[in-house]
Amino acid sequence: MRNVVPVLTVAIALILAWYVAVVPMNAQWERDQAARAGTQIGFSELVTRTMAQDRPRLPAPHQVVAELWNSTWVEERHGRRGWWNTGSLSNRSLVHHGWITLSATMLGFAIGTGLGVLLAIGIVFNRAMDASVMPWAIASQTIPIIALAPMIIVVLNSVGISGLMPKAIISAYLSFFPVVVGMVKGLRAPDTMQLDLMKTYNAGGLQTFLKLRLPSSMPYFFASIKVGIAAALVGTIVGELPVQQGGLGVRLLSGSYYGQTVQIWSALFAAAILAATLVGIIGLLQRATLKRMGMA
Repeated sequence: MRNVVPVLTVAIALILAWYVAVVPMNAQWERDQAARAGTQIGFSELVTRTMAQDRPRLPAPHQVVAELWNSTWVEERHGRRGWWNTGSLSNRSLVHHGWITLSATMLGFAIGTGLGVLLAIGIVFNRAMDASVMPWAIASQTIPIIALAPMIIVVLNSVGISGLMPKAIISAYLSFFPVVVGMVKGLRAPDTMQLDLMKTYNAGGLQTFLKLRLPSSMPYFFASIKVGIAAALVGTIVGELPVQQGGLGVRLLSGSYYGQTVQIWSALFAAAILAATLVGIIGLLQRATLKRMGMA
């Protein structure tokens, strides 16, 4: 309860501020419509109308929630292309697009995490890699992914690689860096006295790594993959924009094409919910793992 109350307070404050911002953002359209009709519009009616526009500049929270509900349960349960009627996910539902994004995210996250752990081990145990690879890893993150993603997709398509893999590579590109930084910090966490103690046990390099450095890196590892999974999701969404073969990125792009701001916001919230769920799952794994290791 101690942690829930502050979060709820901030959330309620943000929702109230959101509702307040809806009126001035959408009011000009209603005033223009009233002027064309030669009528006057009162403040209370203005507020009511700004909260229910079909294509608002800023949709109200209840409009976004309704669109999320209609694009998930209602579409799959009652839609003509929904799961209950066809046995497969509707290509108009956020569930379908979310699954496409999730599959590429998880593949890219697995590639990025594996690559990040291997690079971190090399950086810690090899001085040449520490002097060369670590600066390269840092410099790689200065390139905007929105500019890099189309080039990666075009190059991979030219060699016959398409579909899930290009988006996964973009996802891995963003997710490997926090894993590298976190694991390097974690593997270097043991102090001199702990390393000297392992020497008194006549432990070799592999034993020191498995029994001291690797367990000490676990808190850093889980903290880094929480950032990595969120970055992987962002990379996948960016990679979906030029491909346009489904996913939350395509949902955002189609909403932008047709001025469907409610659709855009619902896709954004779906992505945020997906990211929060993935981070929450990693948090549960972290708690269970560290408790099992006696570190919680």
